[in-house]
Amino acid sequence: MKNLLILALVSILISCTKNQNPMVLISTQLGDIEAEIFIDKAPVTAANFLRYVDSARYNNDLACFYRIVRLDNQPDKPIKIEVIQGGYGKDSLIELYQFSPIKHETTKETGKLHKDGVLSMARMEPGTASSEFFICVGDQPELDFGGKRNPDGQGFATFGKVYKGMEVVRKIQQLKDSLQYLENPVKIIGIKRTKND
Repeated sequence: MKNLLILALVSILISCTKNQNPMVLISTQLGDIEAEIFIDKAPVTAANFLRYVDSARYNNDLACFYRIVRLDNQPDKPIKIEVIQGGYGKDSLIELYQFSPIKHETTKETGKLHKDGVLSMARMEPGTASSEFFICVGDQPELDFGGKRNPDGQGFATFGKVYKGMEVVRKIQQLKDSLQYLENPVKIIGIKRTKND
């Protein structure tokens, strides 16, 4: 009886500590990227991304990874970063397919910093993020709250992290570009949930 009680207690503890965040599969023409979405820590930003995923907005033959930022292609920037950026890439498509922009969730609020493989929302001013996102290549502390990459110091809103497929991210980042824009954007075949929250 005592062993049964211990086994039941251990089972409960294990189930309570399991990750309940949704997982997504980002399928590209160069391979798959799998990521955890931080609905627990970044509810506004994560819900925004999942809204695009659940409505198949990235599954329309228009979404792609179109911008890469490496140390060697940002000569005029005093604060260097390394990311790949995806979404629609063209203002006309963004306006056509975007949902309303969302409230800016800073890394100070969420505690999720721009580490290697972290997904984050692209934006202009705080509160303008919608469909465009990026994946960090290496740690990027200047993109966090208080960082200097954006003059307003608010940083960018993180919402997930790649757990499989960083080799695909790095492959995309090394492709040929012109002023950070890929000469041949990498098509996003689709983004779908692989585990529901």
